[in-house]
Amino acid sequence: MKKSTQITGLPIISISDGSQVGTVKSLVINPDKGSVDFLTIEHEDWQVSVKAIPFKKVVGIGEYAVTVESDSSVIDLNEIPIANQLVNKKIKITNTKVMTRKGELLGEVLEFFIDQDTGNILGMQLSIGEKQVALRSGAVVTFGKDIVIVQEDASAGFLDSAEELEKSEEELAETDFDEVQASPSEAAVLEDAEVTALKTKQVEILLGKTVTKDILDKDGNIIISEGTVLSAREIEKAQDAGPGIVVELSLNVEA
Repeated sequence: MKKSTQITGLPIISISDGSQVGTVKSLVINPDKGSVDFLTIEHEDWQVSVKAIPFKKVVGIGEYAVTVESDSSVIDLNEIPIANQLVNKKIKITNTKVMTRKGELLGEVLEFFIDQDTGNILGMQLSIGEKQVALRSGAVVTFGKDIVIVQEDASAGFLDSAEELEKSEEELAETDFDEVQASPSEAAVLEDAEVTALKTKQVEILLGKTVTKDILDKDGNIIISEGTVLSAREIEKAQDAGPGIVVELSLNVEA
């Protein structure tokens, strides 16, 4: 398992002649497959066209370099329409907001992790208020340009550390064998507690950020003006206006 930041910037070495092909400039995400399909290459001699290496052509990703069999593994993205389309989607994952299907803001992606053998995205490390958790990619509905959409119950799958992403579901289940099924009344209490905790997290994420455009309610009235430095009161006002307003607010703030 590799962090995305452990791959970008690595030199790309051709095994056949021991030469450096270039360095890894970026990871090209396939949002439909949940995988890294290409590595774009930075090279001082390639200024006009964008070159890349299909992930399936990568022999290995080590601590100091990415290796390929030869420089014939390099392709011109302009000649591969599907690769060019993926690059133009500009899916970055890191630093994007994480939101449930029902519009509840959970937090922000700090990092994502891939299987260095297959390129599959194993999961992400999230900032949830002042806490950091890991989440398997199986909970992801959509890897979007600005937002990662996850299942409504994604928070139930939070892991304490990214290292747990490498464990199988069976291994994780063994650690939870003594978990007791909650009664209906207990479940209702837990659900209320989760909603309260979620709203608290939203306040922590947005607090002190500056609004970059007027935020309107469903009737078109301004509820938070452009330039407002968000206090808990304004954020709670957006929460009271509905999940869609919180989404709109979260997409139009800056630090």
